[in-house]
Amino acid sequence: MSNVIKFERPPEDKPPKPKASVSPSMRKTLIWVGIVAAFGLAWAYFTFVGGGAAPA
Repeated sequence: MSNVIKFERPPEDKPPKPKASVSPSMRKTLIWVGIVAAFGLAWAYFTFVGGGAAPA
């Protein structure tokens, strides 16, 4: 053991990888398609499975 402090250079940060970005118009289109698909699935569920009110 010695009283010497060893100074080391921190490892260099790697540059972040660029994200695969989607254009804003494509993003809006995908959001609308998702909303329409959700409504379509809800309609199909209540039409074919039922999901009516509980019997009194």
